[in-house]
Amino acid sequence: MSKMIKVYGIKNCDTMKKAMGWLGENGVAFEFIDYKKAGVAEANLPAWAARAGWETLLNTRGLMWKKLSDEERAAVDGQKALKLMAQYPALIKRPVLDTGSKLLVGFAPETYSAELK
Repeated sequence: MSKMIKVYGIKNCDTMKKAMGWLGENGVAFEFIDYKKAGVAEANLPAWAARAGWETLLNTRGLMWKKLSDEERAAVDGQKALKLMAQYPALIKRPVLDTGSKLLVGFAPETYSAELK
């Protein structure tokens, strides 16, 4: 891969640690961007949703989703999902890897092996 992979996520997330560990062990060069601190999530969300689908990006299994009110969780569509993820970046499934040609969401060693080696 000639282009540097960008890895978006939150630094102290266990899944992020596993993903970055895998990348390091497999010699994949990457740039880490903490989207909570850098504030880049909102700007990237429309493009990410277009590439991967908002359903893939929205983490409905995490603690942040459970903390939302019933009203916030009700009738989620693409527009509402993007608004929620912009407001609460922890709702974005982690990590988000941008290889330039593909957007990989979440950590699956099999997928990383197939797409990054």
